[in-house]
Amino acid sequence: MRAQTVDIHESTGRILCCTIFRATGKKLLAKGHVISGDDVRILESEGMRNIWVTELEEGEVGEDDAVCAVASEVGCGCYEIKLAAGGRANLIATESCCVLVDEDLLKQVNCTASVNIATSLNFSFAIAGQRIATVKSAPFAVSQSDLDGLIRMLRDRGPILQARPMQHPSVGILYCDPTHGDRARQMFEGIMRQRVERFGVSNSFGLACVEEEESVMKALNQLLRAKPSVILVASTTAPAGPEDVVGRALARIGGQIERFLAPVEPGNLMILSYKDDIPVVSAPGCFRSAKPNIVDLILPPLLARYRVSTWEIACLGHGGLLA
Repeated sequence: MRAQTVDIHESTGRILCCTIFRATGKKLLAKGHVISGDDVRILESEGMRNIWVTELEEGEVGEDDAVCAVASEVGCGCYEIKLAAGGRANLIATESCCVLVDEDLLKQVNCTASVNIATSLNFSFAIAGQRIATVKSAPFAVSQSDLDGLIRMLRDRGPILQARPMQHPSVGILYCDPTHGDRARQMFEGIMRQRVERFGVSNSFGLACVEEEESVMKALNQLLRAKPSVILVASTTAPAGPEDVVGRALARIGGQIERFLAPVEPGNLMILSYKDDIPVVSAPGCFRSAKPNIVDLILPPLLARYRVSTWEIACLGHGGLLA
């Protein structure tokens, strides 16, 4: 970029190097603004004769064009791009969704000096109208070659971000207790309602049973027939592992254990299983309180019908100390 002081009548199409204020102190034109013919007349009426501007040199791309080009390659899913002042493009969710982020790719992109990207946390829940990412350029312009390299990286390895919609999410809940299932329902139902409503779920239904292998198996099969987005097992007991009652019942209905133990506190005794494409989560102790726990971390992607893997659970350890 080449900066210089010019007569206001020669400034049309050039970029302001600094913010211009009225005599009253009110902002007139922002830094980075492209001067128009109307702006020249306004500046003249304010008594200005010269201003400090900059203009693109060969091989450079203006900040607005740069962030728009990057934003169009950053993600996929239910969002729209809105240009903001100062070389910034925001990604705004258009419906309730789960934000999925490729953290390794994001780190590599942000090692560049020309354009940086900030996103919501991986697995976070977003509602329509919420900003889920922003793309920010270096002031005024970036190198065309740097921009081309960044675009190639995103096309080859992207997207960095997915806004995965939650369309008609539903939750099946199994309350179980060694002596009487209704005891678990009475203990946990209020908290369960708060937890699922937090993520925009209005369609939830529950069953209660004695925590015995045959009863749990039958109840799970009944819930599976409704094809919910996810099944949560709210037990009053804590399993020692997949060989306990809930784990054995899951095995008998053909469920595949994806993960036992999560590096998250509270919620480390979690079991994540899948029966076909329906996840079943047993997280003892997580339904006694509305405080954040492992269920809050994995429920958004599961409600968005995303298959959470054992590796992704393992990665929750960084920041997993919630209590």
